[in-house]
Amino acid sequence: MQGSCLCGGVVFDLTAPLRPVIACHCTQCRKQSGHFWAATSVPLSAFRLIRFDTLAWFHASPQAKRGICTGCGAFLFWQATGSDTISLGAGCLDGPTGLQIAESWHEDSAGDYYLGPQTQADTLHGACLCGANRFSLPGPMGEVRACHCRQCRKISGHFGARFDADPATVVWHARNTRDHIGPNNGIRTFCPTCGSGLTFRQGDRFAIEAGVIENPTGGHLARHVFVAEKADYYGLSDGLPQNADNGSEGTQA
Repeated sequence: MQGSCLCGGVVFDLTAPLRPVIACHCTQCRKQSGHFWAATSVPLSAFRLIRFDTLAWFHASPQAKRGICTGCGAFLFWQATGSDTISLGAGCLDGPTGLQIAESWHEDSAGDYYLGPQTQADTLHGACLCGANRFSLPGPMGEVRACHCRQCRKISGHFGARFDADPATVVWHARNTRDHIGPNNGIRTFCPTCGSGLTFRQGDRFAIEAGVIENPTGGHLARHVFVAEKADYYGLSDGLPQNADNGSEGTQA
């Protein structure tokens, strides 16, 4: 089985069997993925890097390192210090995986827009994992759309979640960003140091990755889009409207 980042700067292959998928909602994974990370793993002996031109490792703690693509910002790998296994984003894999999500970890750190109580926020505060990027904008977050397209899967390692905002209202308190222009001319802005996704712009639309907001959001997951490109290792059973593409009319799950 093969996998890659969105821009193709990092390509790898794996030898089965793969571990069932674990969904991690910890703050670190939430910031890097923009929602939450869903990872499988294999022994290092079953993992091979085919291309690693843009691969970089970020050490969020002494306990582990996180592999990112500096070309597109994809969050690809996680490896504990001294471990003989490597975890990788299931959304980065190409083709059917035959896997399922078996566990969810650190749900107490999950974004309040999809788990936990809803609290209104007059100001939203966002930051990447390494802290090189910090910004604020008026709250509340409002509606959040979950995007299951191939591009969002490759970038986040699972699927994306964003809310629309007015770029004129975003105040940057610290900024060190890089842009990647995708196949649909969407501009994804991310931190080149830690890989955290920050914003997405396409035409007149400007959106912010929901997972990078640090305080109570007042947001709520409202719709699933591009479900025709959804990966096979998870289902959608929350009853929210779904669109096969990015259309405005959906069907109930």
